Amino acid sequence: MVNFLRYRKIYYIFSGILILGSLACLILFGLKLGIDFTGGSILELEFKTERPSNQEIRESLKEFDLGEIYIQPANEKGLILRMKDISEDVHQQIVQKLKGPTSGGYPGELEEKRFESIGSVIGRELKEKTKILIAISLLSIVFYIAIAFRKVQKPLSSWQYGIASLLILSHDILIPLGVFALLGRFYQVQLTIPIICAFLTIVGYAINNVVVVYDRLRENLLRGVSRDFASGFEETANKAINQTLTRQLNTSLTTLFPLIAIFFLGGETLKYFALTLILGITAGTYSSIFLATPILVSWLKWRGKER
Repeated sequence: MVNFLRYRKIYYIFSGILILGSLACLILFGLKLGIDFTGGSILELEFKTERPSNQEIRESLKEFDLGEIYIQPANEKGLILRMKDISEDVHQQIVQKLKGPTSGGYPGELEEKRFESIGSVIGRELKEKTKILIAISLLSIVFYIAIAFRKVQKPLSSWQYGIASLLILSHDILIPLGVFALLGRFYQVQLTIPIICAFLTIVGYAINNVVVVYDRLRENLLRGVSRDFASGFEETANKAINQTLTRQLNTSLTTLFPLIAIFFLGGETLKYFALTLILGITAGTYSSIFLATPILVSWLKWRGKER
């Protein structure tokens, strides 16, 4: 049986570095909110021949009052334009302008893939509803775990399992958020509703992995396995990790394989949705094995030293 708890300080240091790095990226760069939250228009185009450069596109659209334009390449010949909210007339004028020769002399023959427009009022409403949804989800998860583990009162109380799960969730969410802060800063990747849905999926997936380990730990404790203050609980916790390791790895890998295929083959629309899930599931698998139970053991030992 592998002793996963022996090097828990190394796990804490590694996770601490990742979390601090993510927080630094979020503070320095912030997150670029998509038009779903700020309001605006998104236009996806695909050129039949060579795609003009971003600067050439900007020069071509200079005559339109579009404010700040975010230009994101999509596949080899496509691009996505994100701009302030525009009318249908302006939309058609932009498409016609890009269909003609661009300022760089490239032929502008293209196909319009999609056009979406969201008003600023709807964007603000979506932003507020998203905050409420995330808060309710997190509180519901903590409440569920506290109820599910109410019969386990020794050596830790049920609410402590809930708090530990919340710490794990913070770890699993902060790391992908830090990555998206970097992507937003250097590649103009914006946070959209599908990405938020992916984050909520990560919350459920991460908690599922944690609950699997905690549930096995609870079963071992209720069966009368040693619940002594130090070595007994630590041994039981390590046994729970070993008992659930294969299941967690198999579940995560069978989910990651299709997500990786979607990331590389699914097109621009699904690319960052899949990337969010890949990052979150990877972080969640790591934390459920190397952080979830070690946190409980460390908490128990720290509480014992205080007495």
